[in-house]
Amino acid sequence: MSQGIMSRILRRIGILIGTALAVAIAIGAVMFGSDALAKRAENAPPPVAATLATVAVSPVQFEDHYTTTRRFLGQVEATADAVLSFELSGRLADLTVDEGESVAKGAVIARLDTALLEAERLRLAASKDATAAQLTFAETRLKRAEQLLGEGFSSQETLDQARATRDELVSRIAEIDAGLTTVAINIEKSELRTPFDGRVGALDVEIAETVNPGQMILTLIETSDPIVRVGLPLSMTEADLQSVQIETAGAQHDAQLLQLRPDIDPTTRTRTALFALDTDVPLTFGQTATLLIDVTVPAQGAWVTLDALQQGSGSIWTVLVVEDSIVRTAAVEVLFQQSDRAFVQGSFSEGAQLIATGAHRVVPGQQVQISGDGA
Repeated sequence: MSQGIMSRILRRIGILIGTALAVAIAIGAVMFGSDALAKRAENAPPPVAATLATVAVSPVQFEDHYTTTRRFLGQVEATADAVLSFELSGRLADLTVDEGESVAKGAVIARLDTALLEAERLRLAASKDATAAQLTFAETRLKRAEQLLGEGFSSQETLDQARATRDELVSRIAEIDAGLTTVAINIEKSELRTPFDGRVGALDVEIAETVNPGQMILTLIETSDPIVRVGLPLSMTEADLQSVQIETAGAQHDAQLLQLRPDIDPTTRTRTALFALDTDVPLTFGQTATLLIDVTVPAQGAWVTLDALQQGSGSIWTVLVVEDSIVRTAAVEVLFQQSDRAFVQGSFSEGAQLIATGAHRVVPGQQVQISGDGA
């Protein structure tokens, strides 16, 4: 065998021996390190158990009903809103009020020119005086005719004529008195007086304008004891309206039912209810008012806070309850919601420990401790 071949064989044997030696050293190092890690793990202290989350719970309490508030829109109105006018025609001589002015019952707010009526009254008074003088003379003639007839110096015809003259003058005076009464009534009707306390609304005439009978002079609005008119569904009865409140301009006032009309509005198909407000707050007629009626709805369920509700899959809501220190999910149906709570029916039983607040801090299946249970 040549020397070159022997040299290559020896070199390969040396490489194999070196590789085997390196592998043996590496295996020894790994075994030594594993033993060291095992001994270190044995000497390390045991891990501390994680602290359980603490939750506050409240027992679920079932109720057989809930109360909701129904709202109906209405309008504030005056108890009386009259259009005032004259019964007679004539020239408007005086107008003593302006729009928005307050007036008392019986106050004179407008006058017609009564010059012609005063002249007619003077004429009738003078005619009455003249007729009264004629009546005095007629009564004297009647007495003389009766005396002469008794003495046989006069006829019955003369007596009858004297009596007829007297009766005619009496009737004429009665007719004149009726004319004077008519003139007095017309003079009185030439003054427009307020039928109740209130405030002047719209004015529709000017001084010196000639007005006709029934022509609008002004509107008068009674400001005391405003009422609220509300349209209600036919299902509402007087018993449902005995204890209600009415909200106006953000404030609520007690209200008393005055009338529930028996007829139906042909447009809205509702019944009209009239309410009196118990308030000293000045109201603006025509402003919107809201009738608030508390209605009891029979239903089996429980109240939960809105913070306890969680959105489930689809349209289902859920709440979290604690059973044997484990958080569980209960599906619920929301029947009614208020500002801070909801009335629900669900898959929980009465007395279940509901997580009322902080439900977002835990998840179903998590083990928790209940606040105040001593855990």
